[in-house]
Amino acid sequence: MGLIYAPDGSRPWAKSHAMFPTPLDMGDDRLRIYVAFVDENMVGRICYVDVDARDPARILEVSEEPVLDVGEPGAFDDNGVNPFSVVRAGDEVRLYYIGYQLGVNIRYLLFSGLAISLDGGTSFKRHARVPVLDRSDSELLLRSAPHVAAGGPPWRMWYVAGDRHISAGGTTRPTYNVRYIESEDGLRWPTEGAVAIDLQNDDEYGLARPFVTAWNGLYRMFYSVRSHERGYRMGYAVSTDGRTWVRRDEEAGIDISPRGWDSEMIYGASVVRNEHGIFMFYNGNDYGRTGFGYAILE
Repeated sequence: MGLIYAPDGSRPWAKSHAMFPTPLDMGDDRLRIYVAFVDENMVGRICYVDVDARDPARILEVSEEPVLDVGEPGAFDDNGVNPFSVVRAGDEVRLYYIGYQLGVNIRYLLFSGLAISLDGGTSFKRHARVPVLDRSDSELLLRSAPHVAAGGPPWRMWYVAGDRHISAGGTTRPTYNVRYIESEDGLRWPTEGAVAIDLQNDDEYGLARPFVTAWNGLYRMFYSVRSHERGYRMGYAVSTDGRTWVRRDEEAGIDISPRGWDSEMIYGASVVRNEHGIFMFYNGNDYGRTGFGYAILE
């Protein structure tokens, strides 16, 4: 359906990008889409773009300031924060996000944090200065991209993890797959997950941003497949229990466009199902530099 929003560069903390669109239903036909805008040093801060739930191309509001800024020096999120899952829990809105920390022998580390809003999702405060998904022996370098299903117990999470790097695209990059864990309260999580979806050939080296939804009796996961040959494309899998998955990437229903803002890459998708349709929000070229747009299921 086209592009929705990209920053115009007029604010120093929002020079470019609108990464990882992450939706929250605000009621009254308003969807709040949390994204990460980045500054001139590619440091992300979490903001929001409110759109009409009936017509997501219609922008209602853009946040004037970040709802979550970077962490303090030395923290796991001192070089950027990106949103991945927003859920309601009683009077709270919980934002599960990833934090970037730069490395020396490797480029960066990615671990997952939690911030909580008590004003309906307008501002957030960190649950702790440390991650809720921190490094572990089998998931050493990244425990990232958490998608959380609230409620429970148990709370359920699908996320990506990895413990090694490979050479790709002329540089060193992590390799990772999708894993699954459960929690009694959404605050304390196991140190190791079960593999939910794995790489299926030598061309693939990353499965990113799992987003799980359900309809017609099936769990449906949309995720981003990173490969040497094609870069990021959309993946899709189905499950009857949320634990065991069957990949059906050929049924993802969307690919890059012939030209324009999403003609080279498509990734970072989230999906909203409401009375107006089933909408996908996603990033296009250059990891969201061209902003985020949407598609609707036919």
